[in-house]
Amino acid sequence: RSHTTHRRPAAWMSLGSRPAGGRHATVRVAAVREMGRYDATNAARTTFRFPAAWPYQPSDFDRLDDNNDATFYAAPRLVTHIDDRAIAALTAHYATLLRAGDDVLDVCSSWISHLPPDTELGRVCGIGMNAEELAVNKRLRGDFLVRDLNTEPELPFAENSFDKVFNVVSVDYLTQPRAVFEETYRVLRPGGVAVMSFSNRCFPTKAIQRWLQTDTLGRVELVANYFYFSGPWREILALDIAPKQFPPKDPLDLTAWTDLLTPRDPMFVV
Repeated sequence: RSHTTHRRPAAWMSLGSRPAGGRHATVRVAAVREMGRYDATNAARTTFRFPAAWPYQPSDFDRLDDNNDATFYAAPRLVTHIDDRAIAALTAHYATLLRAGDDVLDVCSSWISHLPPDTELGRVCGIGMNAEELAVNKRLRGDFLVRDLNTEPELPFAENSFDKVFNVVSVDYLTQPRAVFEETYRVLRPGGVAVMSFSNRCFPTKAIQRWLQTDTLGRVELVANYFYFSGPWREILALDIAPKQFPPKDPLDLTAWTDLLTPRDPMFVV
């Protein structure tokens, strides 16, 4: 498959001003912080510095618990793995990317996909590890398959099948990320977008060693390398999208101060 430069899929997200729905919709959000960029058409805009060859060893993808993942994920976990503000920020970003009728693949999916509820999409398909979780995901409407991408990294779809591919807080568990990202590129349509989001939470026994042994910037670099070495992506953009809060207008508003000082989950996308 060939792509002209302007039609290559891009791995990126950009922040819009649209507020997310729900109880945190009134949070004021500052401009996101760009953490790194690669632009295949403009070297002057590129800040990532990629190595000449794939920089990782097989041991980087070892895990503390290397037993069958199907056993670990056998019991359904109908819980969220990031806090409400991080979810709202991610949903708001999705809203800036998605267009009516887009076909979406939700990789490492679960019982909720965090897609904006007011966007009428085409096909929304999920790949995950637990059938019970996937079955209650209303956005999938029964279009899902159970698949362990660590043993079968192939995505069972034809080329050019989807407009968007999303992975929410699960990129740290991939033991064959290069293969999964190559497949992601293959199933995306020209001009499509892939988004990998992550926070600072994980199941440490299932996360790869390289993830556990580095910091936030190292994780951003890791995911950016996955993209860079998996296909001719037009653009790779890493952003900090966590909502930025500001002191309350009323200095005596103790509720607002308490909310401000409550620790929040970070949220990053590449």
